[in-house]
Amino acid sequence: LTIGEPDLATPDHIKKAAIRDINDDDSHYAPQAGKPQLLKAISCYLDRSIGVHYDPKYEICVTVGATGALNDVFMTLLNPGDKIIVPTPVWALYFQLIKMTGATPIQLDTKKDGFILTPEHLRHVLNGRGKGAKAIILTDPSNPTGRVYAKETLQQLAEVIKEYKIYSITDEIYAELVYGNAEHHSLSEYIPDRNILISGLSKAYAMTGWRLGYIAAPKQIMQSIQKVNAFLVTSVTDNVQMAAVEALNNGQSDPAEARAIYEKRLQFMQTGLEKLGFEMATPQGAFYIFAKIPEKYGIDDEQFAFELAQKAKVGVTPGRYFGKGGEGYVRLSYASSTEQLHESLKRITDFVNDL
Repeated sequence: LTIGEPDLATPDHIKKAAIRDINDDDSHYAPQAGKPQLLKAISCYLDRSIGVHYDPKYEICVTVGATGALNDVFMTLLNPGDKIIVPTPVWALYFQLIKMTGATPIQLDTKKDGFILTPEHLRHVLNGRGKGAKAIILTDPSNPTGRVYAKETLQQLAEVIKEYKIYSITDEIYAELVYGNAEHHSLSEYIPDRNILISGLSKAYAMTGWRLGYIAAPKQIMQSIQKVNAFLVTSVTDNVQMAAVEALNNGQSDPAEARAIYEKRLQFMQTGLEKLGFEMATPQGAFYIFAKIPEKYGIDDEQFAFELAQKAKVGVTPGRYFGKGGEGYVRLSYASSTEQLHESLKRITDFVNDL
């Protein structure tokens, strides 16, 4: 239960689009920022999903996965000595990518507020140890907690970001995977001139191995981002881009089908873990549960994860790996098959009952 890797297969119509493109001998360098068909498809998708228009030519860039997008943005924005606000717990790769630029991640523990950054907390940090920060990065829905930001909270955060004249970076790779009454909104809806939106097709379309991500940002920033991306990767694979065009133009029902499957798995795992005494802030998106470990272990999530792996043969990720506020928690992914989840919960139950 450690990896955020969908067990679902890429939908057939998307695979067929890639095969058609290969058979059409589309095997030369693509335009560095992305094929025009894909740039237009991304622009139309963002228009539909968040109601924000991005110019396909000047405000969008296709990348090698959302990880490649993050690297492009950090390398464009950050210089040695810069600060960037990172609400935690968060996907640990952020820290390493930021440090590669010579910048410093300012971790901001959100545990006391249910793993949601409040505008008051952000303002306090920007007046203190985060003073002079160049940007903030926000993951919504969250990896590892599965929390989703309410519209009102994003609007209030946007006001603080405008006031302090910093950039915001939003990692929205899980935007299509939101459950129950939760709704996904983007900071781009409120501060399109300051927000840099990162996303991709890996999670919602089960395309992790295809490595297709993208960035949407204001023109003045995107000019530099496109240059960095071109220097790093030249361009993204032709047939992968055409598969993405098919996904975005004709695969609107694919994320909904995946969402229904994951929501059932979430309900099963959450109910089972809560019966065992695990506490958690209710997951609303992505495909993770961030659960507090049994009292016996205190905040030693690493030891709990080690013993669970050793004795029950179930892998979970220690919460401390996700930064401040993660101590005493573990992340469980419910992107595994239903059969694996049933067996894992059975083993966790036996392990906890033997404590």
